[in-house]
Amino acid sequence: MVLPGLAVATGNATFQDRCLAFTPEAHVSNSTRTELQFVPAGTNLTFPDNDATCNRASQVVSVDICRATLSIPTSNRSSITFEVWLPEVWTGRTLATGNGGIDGCIKYEDIAYGVANGFATVGTNNGHNGTRGNDFYQNEDIVIDFAWRALHTSTVISKSLTALFYGEPLVKSYFLGCSLGGRQGIKAAEKFPEDFDGIVAGSPAVDFNNLYSWRASFFPITGAIASPDFISAKTWNTTIHDELLRQCDELDGVKDGIIEDPTLCDFRPEPLLCGLCTNQNGNCLSMVQVDMVKKVYNDYLWPNGTLMFPGMQPGSEVLAARGLYGGSPWPTSVGWFRYAVLADPAWDASKYNLTDASIAATKDPGDVRTWPSSLSSFESRGGKILTYHGLQDQQITSFNSDRLYQRLAAGMGYKSERMDLFYRYFRVPGMFHCNTGPGAWVLGQGGGAAAKGIPFQPEHNVLAAMVDWVEKGVAPDSIMGTKFVGDDVGNGVAHKHRHCRYPLRSVYSGVGHDPLDENSWQCQTTEA
Repeated sequence: MVLPGLAVATGNATFQDRCLAFTPEAHVSNSTRTELQFVPAGTNLTFPDNDATCNRASQVVSVDICRATLSIPTSNRSSITFEVWLPEVWTGRTLATGNGGIDGCIKYEDIAYGVANGFATVGTNNGHNGTRGNDFYQNEDIVIDFAWRALHTSTVISKSLTALFYGEPLVKSYFLGCSLGGRQGIKAAEKFPEDFDGIVAGSPAVDFNNLYSWRASFFPITGAIASPDFISAKTWNTTIHDELLRQCDELDGVKDGIIEDPTLCDFRPEPLLCGLCTNQNGNCLSMVQVDMVKKVYNDYLWPNGTLMFPGMQPGSEVLAARGLYGGSPWPTSVGWFRYAVLADPAWDASKYNLTDASIAATKDPGDVRTWPSSLSSFESRGGKILTYHGLQDQQITSFNSDRLYQRLAAGMGYKSERMDLFYRYFRVPGMFHCNTGPGAWVLGQGGGAAAKGIPFQPEHNVLAAMVDWVEKGVAPDSIMGTKFVGDDVGNGVAHKHRHCRYPLRSVYSGVGHDPLDENSWQCQTTEA
């Protein structure tokens, strides 16, 4: 077995020699090698053929790696682009990375993050290139790649190639992803429980079809920017957000612009109604606009009154005002409905209705839904899941992660103590979708800013916490998030905050304690 932190050597060959002699295509049926290169530490690796919509033209690599890329067919009309990066200093672990939206964008920053911490790391284009859904049109095989096959195929192949390259058996296999990537991780646990020992699944886009129907529902609610009752981003971010904070910010005992637990916030927009409004800036809402705000935060229901998708959590309007509520159709919802659900490139998003939602739910393209009521097969083989969700998420309501936890607990007949043995969910106040925000959002949840300035240690880092849980049996009780001044590591730490595992709640100690001191907050039960 390879010992963590030790480079693997084969005879007298240098790592560069072994890299350039590697022939991965010889071991993957029908594959075509497109790149094989030794990449020395410090290289700014460029990707000239990468789809421009992915906005990933280059990536700095901090350690010596062997990079191999393949084109791998998945059917007679679909294929994946496969990237595996093999670090010279290998810990015996593999890491698969996820994607986002409906895209086929390899997250090179996450692959670089993996190899920097000793993981042999893989990513794929998820069966198509770029952020659009055009390739889904009349090609179910590409939809299947997107839904689950690309990740499974790349995981199986990368494990085999990694063991072959190093000449040693693997220690453990991990997954890291957020948003769509979070859904990919949950789907893997559901459909292929042998693929991973540990899964870090952030802000998971589970119950996928209903999520995309929920997203599509906002444009008919808000109308276009030129609509007479359209609520501007300025109004959302001042009048509405200020009133929301007035009602809910200090429920935790601290006035800091962050709603610690949005499940406690019963926001009522009626005080903003013109004629009743008493806010400082004098702005008010019409009755139509008040009803619009209610619809945004209310649960999204089927005609029979059953829940389709939970409402948006308060606090998210800061960014959602320029996204889901921004007066134009949500682009990924348009792409999903036009090309994967309805096969109608001319579909008008302004005409979205519950019939479209019903078609999406019934069709479930590519078995993408990802809404398990049990993960017993994954649990029984010792698999662990760590999931987290920002409580100011502007793209996927955090209430859906609460709902997933509750669904699994009910379906498996588990109380929280039993869930804790294999599934832990951390709520992150003040974090937007997957990263950034006014809260202590840096958790080591991926490459880029999320990986900088904090050590690869389980107390501060979700991936390191997962490794300790899988390999040492030490489960994370909480995760310490970090907020840097101006979100710039060079400016130093602004504050830290202890994020609690669900269903525990972060509770402030009260008067006399510094709210910016992480020890002034404790994880306590939500039960009366």
